[in-house]
Amino acid sequence: MSDASPPSSSDDEPSPDATPEAGTPSAASPAPGQAPETDASGTRSARSRFGGWPGWAPRPPRPPARRRTGWRRLVPTWRLVLVAGAVALVALLGSLIAGYLLVDIPEPKSAAAAQSNVYLYADGSQLARVGEIDRENVDLDDVPEHVRHAALAAEDRDFYHAPPVDIGAMARAGWNMMRGGGRQSGSTITQQYVKNYYLDQRQTVTRKVKELFIAVKLDREVSKDEILEGYLNTSYFGRNAYGIQAAAHAYYGKPAKELNAAEGAYLAALLNSPNAYDVRANPGARERAEARWEYVLDGMVSEGWLEEEEREGMRFPEPQDQNPSAGLDGERGYLVEAVKRHLDERGIVDEHQLAAGGYRITTTIEPARQRALTDAVDAQLETALNEEREQDSWVRAGASSVDTETGHVVAMYGGRDYVEQYVNNATRRDYQAASTFKPFVYAAALENDSTNQKGELIGPSTKYDGRSGREVVSRDGSGTGWAPENESNRDYETVPVSEGMDKSINAVFAQMGVDVGPELVRDTAVALGLPEATPGLTEADASISLGTATPSTLDMAGAYATLARHGEHREVLLVSEITKDGETVDLPEPERGEAISREAADGTTAMLEAVVRGGTGTAAASSGRPSAGKTGTAENDRAAWFAGFTPELATVVAIFGQDPETGAQRELYGAAGQERISGGGFPARIWGQYTQAALEGQPVTDFELHQPERREHDDSDLDGDEDDPDSSSDPDSEDGPESDPDSDSDSDSEESDGPEGSTGPESDRPSTPGGSAEPGGSGSPSAPDSPGSPESGGGAGTPDDNPPAVEDNAPADPGGAVTPGQGAVREEPADTDPATDADRAAASGG
Repeated sequence: MSDASPPSSSDDEPSPDATPEAGTPSAASPAPGQAPETDASGTRSARSRFGGWPGWAPRPPRPPARRRTGWRRLVPTWRLVLVAGAVALVALLGSLIAGYLLVDIPEPKSAAAAQSNVYLYADGSQLARVGEIDRENVDLDDVPEHVRHAALAAEDRDFYHAPPVDIGAMARAGWNMMRGGGRQSGSTITQQYVKNYYLDQRQTVTRKVKELFIAVKLDREVSKDEILEGYLNTSYFGRNAYGIQAAAHAYYGKPAKELNAAEGAYLAALLNSPNAYDVRANPGARERAEARWEYVLDGMVSEGWLEEEEREGMRFPEPQDQNPSAGLDGERGYLVEAVKRHLDERGIVDEHQLAAGGYRITTTIEPARQRALTDAVDAQLETALNEEREQDSWVRAGASSVDTETGHVVAMYGGRDYVEQYVNNATRRDYQAASTFKPFVYAAALENDSTNQKGELIGPSTKYDGRSGREVVSRDGSGTGWAPENESNRDYETVPVSEGMDKSINAVFAQMGVDVGPELVRDTAVALGLPEATPGLTEADASISLGTATPSTLDMAGAYATLARHGEHREVLLVSEITKDGETVDLPEPERGEAISREAADGTTAMLEAVVRGGTGTAAASSGRPSAGKTGTAENDRAAWFAGFTPELATVVAIFGQDPETGAQRELYGAAGQERISGGGFPARIWGQYTQAALEGQPVTDFELHQPERREHDDSDLDGDEDDPDSSSDPDSEDGPESDPDSDSDSDSEESDGPEGSTGPESDRPSTPGGSAEPGGSGSPSAPDSPGSPESGGGAGTPDDNPPAVEDNAPADPGGAVTPGQGAVREEPADTDPATDADRAAASGG
């Protein structure tokens, strides 16, 4: 008798509750010879393994799993990511624990172990040895609370209630440097103290890791006050002063306990970058230094350490003059400071690393050329000064000379004695470049195929209205409201650009700068070599064309060297080799590349050759070499420049007026017994004597200027091909254009001997100014008794060239651009003068 239920009426399938008879295969048990039930992956299912689940129907088979294809195969699964993250976290924690246990707090560095830095000339002879340590430790109680708060406001406002290591700040600093933003401190005061007192200034990962662990340990073992005291006693404040006590004496001649809040805030500002914020050693940094000082004071107010009313009543505390280190007297101090600044600005070795000592630095300064430059200044300028004349005490000279082939600075004159005048006149950036900037305007015009108001491409014979006080017209034809005056308010009629350069006519270049566009002028100047951060350059308004920017003589020498190299820019270098404790320090590869086209550079050089042959720079022809250059006299005669070059050397000489007591800029009227000092006088004569001596014994070489591509509109500017026998018989080829009966004569265009606005005597131009008019030729210098010769004392008998005062209404945006006349034929006006020798030289490249 069977226990099975009867079959259903519709089919013969057994009931799910039925128990199979003996010997009958069940659904969960495979028949003899049949493979066991498996799942989709080929593995025996649970039901197959365990004989099925009573009362349950068989589960349908799973669909096959989708396989990862394409790029998805490269993406890790979330399980893998989770596991990898856990492993990395465990490894990181293990590393931190191991580092904390293994890194001990070392013995403090000994000041007695500090080494000197040795500076060498290019030939390996010693220039200077520097390394005296100025440090005096004081207790924290001897540092006024407002001075302590100033340091905290400048460097670490959360010092007393924050961890000793700021990981977020370190990450931000690292990210900033990766983006090319320069080095940025990400260290707390505790970290800085560890670096100053226990480690060194090297920028390495190993040193940074040690710094981190030592800072954490130190914070656990000593109090915050002890760390702050150590920090204030070991930090570098510049002027070779270590610690707040030495800094107080170096900058204010008093002990730290007598510092007021304003003085403490300035010293705190120096912690970030001492050399950059020393307003006495670096007058051009005053604006940045005062901004940093105000940042510190604002921080003190925001933290409740200083009352707002007290802060508003504070005035910037002027530090005292610097007391130079022993052994840096004469010219050596200027050279050492210039090298230190060069290394710091280029991120090679910063001032804190240099202060630690142990460096051997080979400079590019050549002793023979350095002596030649000093001798030229002494012979041409210093012998003319008289200490009984008040104006002569204002005279400061600076000069820089660059090898055009290598970019090496071979000579630099920073002043008569670093001990007496500690500001380096070769690298300072606080006096207008004046008309030495005008070649950049012309180079920008040639490089960008700029046009004048008539749509004519600008070239040497392009005519401009030279009337003094004429309103400059914007590129859309409307007036700008800006009407700069020529020197001594002298009027000229319509003149070609070549004459405008020779006589340095402000009206010509003010209009040309607007025609070209101030932005393009600025871009060209920067491409040639001026730093983008040059004061007065970034604004790029219309007055930029008249030299209102304030680059250094070193900046200008680098830019003029680019013209001498036919438009190829090479970074100016002051250092050729560095070793640290016997190991070579890697130097970055110098920057180089095409700044402007060769045609634009050579066209500008041809124009500047004419300035030396018969323009404002004839005194420079005393070099006896093919020369090109430009004079410049700053507003109110506060500075006089000559910037020039031969194929081998680019040298810039400047004379500045500065009050020795207040540091204020002063006019040079009456200095050296002259009614005025101009760029064509002492600077050009110094340039000529130095260049002659520096190149003595070397073969005379010409500029090898390239002939620019001939354009249709230039055909009328040319007097004919070089092979045309008639072209050499042009009566105006040497003497310049014929004088317009209605225009000023040559004698009216020459340099006034009196102050601006005076009508002092005017001198006649020599019949053979500076020598041959042949392109690239030098000829003989002026006769000793002729106007413009060194013996005459008054400089070249040529027009003045200082820019007028910058007016508030000088247009920042000269208006819309005129559509360039690409390929258009220039239509010369009916009264076109015959081309001058400068016109032909610039047009033909020779």
